[in-house]
Amino acid sequence: MKYLEDTIVAISTAIGEAAISVIRISGKDAIKVADRVFVGKRKLADVKTHTAHYGKIVDKNGDVVDYVVATVFKAPNSYTGEDTVEISCHGGILVTRKVLETVLEAGARLAQPGEFTKRAFLNGKIDLSQAEAVADLIRSATELAYQSSLSQLEGALSRKIRKMREDLINLCSLVELELDFADEDLEFVDKAQLAEKIKDVIGEIDELIETFRFGKIYREGIKVVIAGKPNAGKSSLLNALLNENRAIVSEIPGTTRDVIEESLNIEGVLFRIVDTAGLRETFDIVEREGVRRTEEQLKKADMILLVIDSTDEINEEDVRIYHRVLNFAVDESKRCIIVFNKVDLLDGKRPNMKIMVDFPVVYISALTGFGLEKLKKLMVEQSFLGMTRTESSVVVTNVRHRDALLRAKQSLIYALRSLEQGMSGDLVAVDLRAGLNHLGEIIGEVTTDDILNNIFSKFCIGK
Repeated sequence: MKYLEDTIVAISTAIGEAAISVIRISGKDAIKVADRVFVGKRKLADVKTHTAHYGKIVDKNGDVVDYVVATVFKAPNSYTGEDTVEISCHGGILVTRKVLETVLEAGARLAQPGEFTKRAFLNGKIDLSQAEAVADLIRSATELAYQSSLSQLEGALSRKIRKMREDLINLCSLVELELDFADEDLEFVDKAQLAEKIKDVIGEIDELIETFRFGKIYREGIKVVIAGKPNAGKSSLLNALLNENRAIVSEIPGTTRDVIEESLNIEGVLFRIVDTAGLRETFDIVEREGVRRTEEQLKKADMILLVIDSTDEINEEDVRIYHRVLNFAVDESKRCIIVFNKVDLLDGKRPNMKIMVDFPVVYISALTGFGLEKLKKLMVEQSFLGMTRTESSVVVTNVRHRDALLRAKQSLIYALRSLEQGMSGDLVAVDLRAGLNHLGEIIGEVTTDDILNNIFSKFCIGK
């Protein structure tokens, strides 16, 4: 694994006006580089680790750039495992940039995205799944995503993977030891017991794979597409859910010509709600493009809210339009809720129910707010439809992890099949090792530069 020992620097806080900004320096010469620009009561090379020191940053001409606090973390007791200095300067855009430029002139290199965390991984401070959890924690937008990322960062998934790998290593050792004494016809492990232990590991892998259904929701949220005829109140529903005027609302049909997407947190679940153009037969070129984009969004949706105007007399054309939407849900096994809007205009009458389907129905008024809480509750229930919500601390949220688990499971199935068919122990051992390696990919015991570069390139610079 190629590892650069040069000294890197980056701004680790968001760019903008704030009380402070933090510039992070890391590498074997981090303290030496910092001492070239930092002037305080003592040189940073002479201070104790985990201490903060007031002073000033000066450029190569000796001019003061800013008054700062420098915090020193000496190897190996730092985030990266290397000598690290964090400079807290005033939080303006210009002053932060000037401090960064001064450190660069002193001999540091601008860090690449995720390079600090990559060095933490390469120095054994965290494993690969924990490194990925850092990025997920930063991006978490709901309590569920936050708790899941924090659990992974604390090593819950890593411990589970290591325990399974330890079990497989023990099984591998017994099989390979038996191969060494094949000429003496010695048996070190009962084949039936070996098969049961492999099945146990497969069962544990299955449990982790099953949690990905929750993990995907925690990490990415639910994409909800609001669809229906023009003027059914789709944009009004979006505004009511968000409690703000995000979309233009008009009595003129076809106001919404493009796709509008906003995020909403309901009971810890992230919903990415998409308002779309009304579905109808039209000769207007722009509106037809809006309809096409609506159908594209329906294909990508996790959940569909089919909005129907309760005051409308539903005709055959309407039924065709509604069934076209519902077919997206049925064919792709999407969650769907039929929302009868504008019930405040019915004077207590029931809406026209010509459309009969096996989807939940809710009655609302986007104008008055009637039924909105029931709709929100139903959206959360539908999100976890067919799933048993778990309180387990280990939830797989990462596609890479899920894919590695699937490959590990398949290798163990091959090993089990070879064992049950009385095939050579060589074949069993090869498949056990393959399963072991696939699990190792999750925590970085087995990895490549390409995998690492792909993972850390998605991080923000400074982390």
